[in-house]
Amino acid sequence: MCNRYRMTEAQIALAARYGVEAPFPPDYTIPPPELFPKRMAWVVRHEEGERALDVMSWGWPRTVPGVRGPRETRVTNVRNLDSPMWRNALSKPAQRCLVPVTSFSEHGPGEKGNLPLYWFDVPSQPIFSFAGIWRPAVDGAVFAFLTCEPNSVVAPIHPKAMPLILHEEDEGRWLCGELDDLVAPFPAQLMTVSPPEYARPIRTLI
Repeated sequence: MCNRYRMTEAQIALAARYGVEAPFPPDYTIPPPELFPKRMAWVVRHEEGERALDVMSWGWPRTVPGVRGPRETRVTNVRNLDSPMWRNALSKPAQRCLVPVTSFSEHGPGEKGNLPLYWFDVPSQPIFSFAGIWRPAVDGAVFAFLTCEPNSVVAPIHPKAMPLILHEEDEGRWLCGELDDLVAPFPAQLMTVSPPEYARPIRTLI
């Protein structure tokens, strides 16, 4: 599932896109343009009736049993919306958020250790949004984003799921806590996919 995405637009573009004030507080840790689990990333949430830009850690902490005792893992994607793990947060509008994205990646099938990496984007939206949820945690707030059935662009590469991308006009509904019909694949005709990238060169037999 998607464990790598990018948010490469400048802060001023981010502020304009979501209608929040800039500049941002000087004590913000500015997230990197390439995002992986456990890294800090931008999110947009409601605060006192207004949109607010925040920085949170990507991944929902979860304690799982192990041979050497319990250990903590991070869950980055919300798959089963009926799971008790997510149900409480999903039911509370205050814990909904938007995750700003410029592109996201998925590994396709291929040689073990050298799986091709594909990048997906929405050309009409330089910044688009994943539907996310967040909560406070011991070391600061954390977030994860929802997934859904893949569309015809993503499915050939990753047939299990794709991130839940919101239409811009639906972002307000998401932040207000309405789930309704929002959990659906983003239209394939509005997305593009890049040629595959490989971790190492492929040897060509002559």
